Amino acid sequence: MNSLLRRPLDPTARRQVFYSFHYANDAFRAQQIRNMGVIEGNTPCAPNEWEAVRRQGEAAIQRWIDQTMQYRSCVVVLVGSQTAQRPWIDYEIRKAWNDKRGLFGIYVHNLNCPRQGFCYQGANPFANVILNNGQPLSNYVSCHDPGPDAYNVVRRMMSTWIETAIRTKRQ
Repeated sequence: MNSLLRRPLDPTARRQVFYSFHYANDAFRAQQIRNMGVIEGNTPCAPNEWEAVRRQGEAAIQRWIDQTMQYRSCVVVLVGSQTAQRPWIDYEIRKAWNDKRGLFGIYVHNLNCPRQGFCYQGANPFANVILNNGQPLSNYVSCHDPGPDAYNVVRRMMSTWIETAIRTKRQ
């Protein structure tokens, strides 16, 4: 009788995901993705917390990233128009790869921001990382373009993308 009441656990419900994004340009787009409810218990950093860390300097930012990423199984890079030029996003990508975490990107240019509207599709930030074999990381890490129906596609595909990234992470 109890077996009828049990439902299989969703593996992504236990996943701890770190979102990497350009805060100034894409915070609202990132918030839309977080609010989809696909990943349970994924609370964003409050703006005042981030500003307090940022004011303390580069060592504090690096320490905050390292501590926040510590128990995450996957890093999701939300790629906006300027993401590929951001040094801390580059650091987060390299750290995720070196720590052998699941890693992938999602282009967010088709998510509307009430302050800035839509943006243009930015460059793939994984192309900036050149591996020891001379190949760009973009040859190994996916960056998904959900197209004009971005919100619904991301909502539908996020769990699959996370599980695929974790399953195919650097060994």
